[in-house]
Amino acid sequence: MFSIGRRELMKVGAAGVLGAALPTTLRANESAHPAKSVIWVHLSGGPSQLDMWDPKPQSPDVIRGEFGAIDTAIPGVQIGEHMPRLARMMNRWSLIRTLTHVEGNHLLATHVALTGRPTPVPRGGSDLDRVQSRSDFPNMASVLDYLQPRNDGVPSGVSLPNYFIEGPLTWPGQYAGFLGMKHDPWQINQDPNDPQFKVDALTLPAEVSPLRLVSRRELTSVLERENPMGGRAAGFQEQQSLAFSLLTSAQVTKAFDIHSESAETRDRYGRSKFGQSLLLARRLVEAGVPIIQAAMGIVQTWDTHVDNWGRLKTQLLPQLDQGLEALMTDLEASGRLKDTLVVVMGEFGRTPRISTLPGQTVPGRDHWPFVYSGLMAGAGVRGGQVLGQSDAQAAYPVSRSWTPADVLTTIYKALGVDEHAELLDPLGRPNRLLNGDVIDALYTGV
Repeated sequence: MFSIGRRELMKVGAAGVLGAALPTTLRANESAHPAKSVIWVHLSGGPSQLDMWDPKPQSPDVIRGEFGAIDTAIPGVQIGEHMPRLARMMNRWSLIRTLTHVEGNHLLATHVALTGRPTPVPRGGSDLDRVQSRSDFPNMASVLDYLQPRNDGVPSGVSLPNYFIEGPLTWPGQYAGFLGMKHDPWQINQDPNDPQFKVDALTLPAEVSPLRLVSRRELTSVLERENPMGGRAAGFQEQQSLAFSLLTSAQVTKAFDIHSESAETRDRYGRSKFGQSLLLARRLVEAGVPIIQAAMGIVQTWDTHVDNWGRLKTQLLPQLDQGLEALMTDLEASGRLKDTLVVVMGEFGRTPRISTLPGQTVPGRDHWPFVYSGLMAGAGVRGGQVLGQSDAQAAYPVSRSWTPADVLTTIYKALGVDEHAELLDPLGRPNRLLNGDVIDALYTGV
């Protein structure tokens, strides 16, 4: 196994663009649970574990809420009544009921969920000061792009259909952080359910033919060799090269042509941003994209402080339920589920006790990171099982629990990332990438 000494590694890291880091080990071990792609279905805002994955029908009304529970394909296991399709397919999923961390703020918790790392607040600052920064730890798509770079025109990561931004606040953990803009995931900020959906970055102007584009690129390459750029300009040059690769990649261009899907298929996923984003995620898996983040809504879509049960019942759960059923059906039918890891979770859960915000009349649930739930399937994950048990109020774990670091470590391991890989931050400090435990029970059932 080839490795670089720390002294040499620090020299190289210091010379990288925007403090980019290098792994101590350049060759990944072969994974025991190989995955070619990961679909991360992100429920931004924090979905309610009590009303979805971990109902407590015997609890008092102030805990139980307005929904009932229904049986699933797993004997003795129930989930919320408004996900009947998922209930019938629970034999394909592993349901984790004891995810946990301590961050109750959306920005901080999102960084934890997408990177497996805590998000320190600047000295003297507030939580809201922790917007995205180039000092952030990189998300998993950026890490994979750095450790396992591609040269086939297929991006290592695609996030869709929206960036997590609210006013002046941009959620941290969405992009490459200190690895630099070269490794940012490709971001799609368009609704694939829009009849006019088209990724402009993959569409050449009418007056520019593919042959002319290649000629332009060759001329640009000559000029760059004669007048090499450095600093931030070099970062722009890298982005330009990526754009050219995407424009000339037929398989990526084809993947985004969602209009080529039959009306029947599009209807199965649901004619909504939720459903069509999951359909587009499936198409990106088929194009060979290793990490796809499909956001089920904007930053606080699942942040149900107000009208928790109305919003879940009429929009959020029916769309998610339909889209996930279609996604799993298609992945299974094509044989791709065996090497595609599907993950469904948000940044935290909701409070066990129902509450009503000041000035509001319709109750809901507030933020709760101490226990929440998520789903995982595919790429060797055993279906039809429940991992972990929460207490009678779905407030705290009463059995083994797992953190976002464990989830990310499991994903990295499935993708074949070396367990000893490290990244250097901008100060030259090594950070072990796999900073949690692999959730072995996903594969062994014990």
